[in-house]
Amino acid sequence: MRFGGKILAASVLSLALPLASCGSEEAPSKSLAAPTGERLMLAPSETVQWQDVPAEIATLKEAQVLARIPGILTSISVREGDMVRVGQVIGRIIDNQLGYQAGAYGAHAAAAQAQVTQAEADWKRIKYLYDKGVYAKARLDQAQAAVDTARAQVRAAQAQQSAVGAVAGQGAVVAPSSGRVLRADVPAGAPVAPGVVVAVITSGPTILRLSVPESLAPQIHAGSRVSTNGFGGAALEGRVIKVYPSVVSGQLTVDVELPGIDNTLIGRRLAAKIETGSRKALLVPIQFVANRYGIDYVTLLAKDGSAAQVPVQVAPSSEPGKIELLSGVGAGDTLIGAAPR
Repeated sequence: MRFGGKILAASVLSLALPLASCGSEEAPSKSLAAPTGERLMLAPSETVQWQDVPAEIATLKEAQVLARIPGILTSISVREGDMVRVGQVIGRIIDNQLGYQAGAYGAHAAAAQAQVTQAEADWKRIKYLYDKGVYAKARLDQAQAAVDTARAQVRAAQAQQSAVGAVAGQGAVVAPSSGRVLRADVPAGAPVAPGVVVAVITSGPTILRLSVPESLAPQIHAGSRVSTNGFGGAALEGRVIKVYPSVVSGQLTVDVELPGIDNTLIGRRLAAKIETGSRKALLVPIQFVANRYGIDYVTLLAKDGSAAQVPVQVAPSSEPGKIELLSGVGAGDTLIGAAPR
C-alpha cells in the first residue's frame, strides 16, 4: 500500500507540473507593469498626402533636325548619345540636279554677257555716226535699249545661278540647338525628302515628366512637391514647374524641376510621388513602435497605470523619424516609449 501510495503521489505531481507551466505562459498576456520611459498622448496632426504616379526622364523640349532639300544624305557625323552645339554641321545632303541647273544658268549668264559686249560695241558705232549726223536720234535710242536689255539678261542669269547655289547650301544638316543626340535613324547614302527627320536633339534642361490621373488635377499646381528615388536609391525632391492644359487618355502631363537628376538615359521610367494636399493622421516617433516576428507593437498605458502590448498597423510617413499608425490605437491613447538605458 505504501508503494502504491508513492506511485499515486508521483502521478499527481507529474500532472500538476505541466499545468503550472501552461499557466505561467498565459499569465503575462497583454497586461504589464507600466515601465519607465517617454510617454506620448496620441493626437491627429496635419500630414502631406502623396500619390504614387509614373514618371519619365525627359527634356523640356526636343529639337528635330529636318532635311530642307531633296537629295541623298551623303554623310552623317553624329550618333545617338553624342553632344552637339547649336549651328554645328552634322550631315550633308546633295541634290545632283542642282549642279546641272547651276551649270545651265552659268552658261546663260555667259551668253548674256557676250550679248552685252556686242550691244555696247554697236552703240558706240551708232553714237559716232549720230554725232556725225548720219543716224537719227531714234536709231541711237534703239541701240541704247539693246544694251540695257542685254545687261538685264546678265543680271537675271546671275540671280538664278545664285538661287541655285543658295538651295544647294541648304543641303548642310545643321543642329538647331545644343544638346544630346537622342536619335539619328537615317543612314548615310539614304535618299531624303524635305521635312524628313534626320536626327532628334535634346533642347533645354532635363526634367521629370509625370502622368497624373485627371481626377487629381484640382490638387496639383505649380510648386507642388514631388519626390522620387534616383538611380542610386538616393531620394530626390523637386517642384512642379508646368501643368499642361490638356488631358490625353485620362492622364494629365506635369513637368517637374528635379535638381540632381541623371540625364544619361532620356526616356527612362521612374516611380514618383506627388503632393496632393494634406490630411489628418496619427504620427509618432519611430522609437514608440517595436517589431517582433514581423508584427508591429506599441506599449499602451491603461487607465489603471498598467501597460499592454498592442499590435498596430503602420505606414511610412513623409516626416523624417516618424511613422503613421493606421489601426490598433486611437486619438487620446497614451503610448510609452522604450526606457532609457
